[in-house]
Formats: sequence, structure tokens, C-alpha cells
Amino acid sequence: MTRLAMRQGATNLAQGFPDFPAPAVLKQAATQAIADDINQYAITWGAKPLRDSVAAKYLRTYGMEFDPEREITVCCGATEGMIASLMAVLDPGDEVVLFEPFYENYGPDTQLCGAEPRYVRLREPDWSFDPDELRRAFTPRTKAIVLNSPNNPTGKVFTRAELESIAALCQEFDALAITDEIYEHILYDGAVHIPIASLDGMRERSILVNSMSKTYSVTGWRVGWVLAPPDLTDSIRKVHDFLTVGAAAPLQQAGAVALGLDEGYYQALSAEYGRRRDHMLTTLESAGFRCFRPAGAYYVMTDISAFGAASDLAFVRYLIDTIGVAAVPGSSFYAQPGGGDRQVRFCFCKKYETLEIARHQLAKIQRA
Repeated sequence: MTRLAMRQGATNLAQGFPDFPAPAVLKQAATQAIADDINQYAITWGAKPLRDSVAAKYLRTYGMEFDPEREITVCCGATEGMIASLMAVLDPGDEVVLFEPFYENYGPDTQLCGAEPRYVRLREPDWSFDPDELRRAFTPRTKAIVLNSPNNPTGKVFTRAELESIAALCQEFDALAITDEIYEHILYDGAVHIPIASLDGMRERSILVNSMSKTYSVTGWRVGWVLAPPDLTDSIRKVHDFLTVGAAAPLQQAGAVALGLDEGYYQALSAEYGRRRDHMLTTLESAGFRCFRPAGAYYVMTDISAFGAASDLAFVRYLIDTIGVAAVPGSSFYAQPGGGDRQVRFCFCKKYETLEIARHQLAKIQRA
């Protein structure tokens, strides 16, 4: 969608990257690190200042203790952190439970490991799941469940009760919880992010994946981390070493600075994205979309039934070619046939000038 948007000169509300600057303090820290000749390999599993900062951040924010020497692995973004984790723990023939709609990488990651995905549907408008359907997805072959909260593409934030039900199944079936928590600080309407690793009985069976990308508006830096018990970390580090060796050394140094920012930064981040969310919801609803109000992350999933399009793919091409706005077809977030064929995702991690341009363009949509 980004390539099509560039080709057509469309406003890109498809791919989830900010078009506004990263915090100045981060850019200054990265520049200084390069000037200080921090330009060679860091320790494969991460420079010590960054690992120490990650540990301090989780203790400060969640009261969770992680050993920087034995439980933290720095990776080239959360994307590498996820595939490294799955390759470290999965064997051919294992099963992985995935909620759909899902971030697009989880299914292919599972298949690359020779494992079999088993899908459980999140259903609009609140993106809840059927506990019985989830239980049926777990079998003696289940090795892990992948959980993304706050969720891309839906904006769902899993509640404590939902997490506890997932944790109970993990313990009953001796399965791991592998969590993508990259949107942890982008929350709305009083929603609270709870790492499933913090629940009773889950610390030793959880792998937590995160990154600088979304919280600090540096999606191109590719610096992330994986938190896991020592035995799992040992395996993850081996895979990570052979996948990428290590993340960029000067950017790791800047990451240590980022993770030391005070609580005010995260409060301002959430509040600012909340205003952008409300702007986007007003734009889309005025244009005739049915919107599913997100509780976290920076996307809005919409229902396009009112427009009478043949499919989500056809409608997205119409948006790009005729309206001048790029979005993502809902079916790209589903594996099962028919899933998302009346849904489209928009992102709002954009400057207000960009959002205003999109508002004027989307107002031109003709309903069926």
C-alpha cells in the first residue's frame, strides 16, 4: 500500500510509521554516539547500557525484575525479536494459537518454523473472543500462543480477566505466551496495559517482545528487545546471533537514553495520540465509515459495507486511485476465507497537516 501510495501521490494512512520527527533528545544521543565512535559491534545480545536501561524501565513501570545479563536480548526491532523467539522454541509439527485479525508477520513466522497456526477470531465491535473457541484451539501439540496487546490492527487492549483466562490455558497445556507489546504506552479512555508475564504462574512461561519503534517514533532504527527466563533467553540469543548478529550500536546507545525518559513523556504521548485518534474518528465517521473505536495503538479498523464495494481490495484501490488516500485492506489481517472482506484499516500516526489533507480527500467518497 505504501508503494502504491507513493506511485499515485496518495496520502499514506496505510503503513504505521509517523511522518513527524522523533524526540530531539534521541536524535542528539544517536548523533553523539556516532561522534564518540560507538560504531563497531556491540555485544551480540545487546550493549550493556541498553540492557540495563530496559531492566530499569520494566522495574519502574511494572515492578518486574529482569536480569540484564541472563534475561534480555536486544534485537533488530520487534519483528526480528518475534521470529527469533519462535525459531528458538518451535519444532516442526508444533501448533501456535493466533488471534485474528493479526499483525501480518505472525502467520508466516509460524510457518517458517514448520509449525501450524490455529486461529481464534476476535469479533467486532469490541474485538472480544469466545473462551470456548479459544479452549478448542489448544491441543497437546500447542507450544505457544502469540498475543499482541494493544493490538494491531484493532486497537484492542486485552483486559486482566481475558489475560487470566489465556494464562490459565497456557498453564493447563504447558504452553508459552509470546507477547508483542510494542504499543504498550499508546492507550486511551483509561485502558491499562498488563504484561501477561506479570500474572501469577506466567513469569517462567512468557516471552515478551518490544521495541523502540512506536513509543519513540523511530520505526527505522530497528532496535528492539526480548525478555524471557534464562533458559529461553539462551536459545533466543543463539538464533538472534545467526539471524542478524546485532542491532546498530550507536542507536542502542540512544535507546538507553530513551528508556530513561520520565513518566511525563509517556503521558504526553498517549494524550497526543488520543487527540489524533479523535480527529481520525471524526473524519472517517463523517465520510460514512462505521468505526471500531480503538482503546490502544494508532489504527482504526472500519466497516465499509455502506459503500457497496465489491471487496476490501477493490475499495482500497478506489481510495488510492480516485480519492487519494491509502489504507490497508482488512483481509490482509485474516487467514480464514472471507475474514475482513468488509473491513479497512487506517493509521493516524501522522502530522495534523496530513490528517487534515486526508479529511478533505475522504469527504469526496461516494456512498452506494
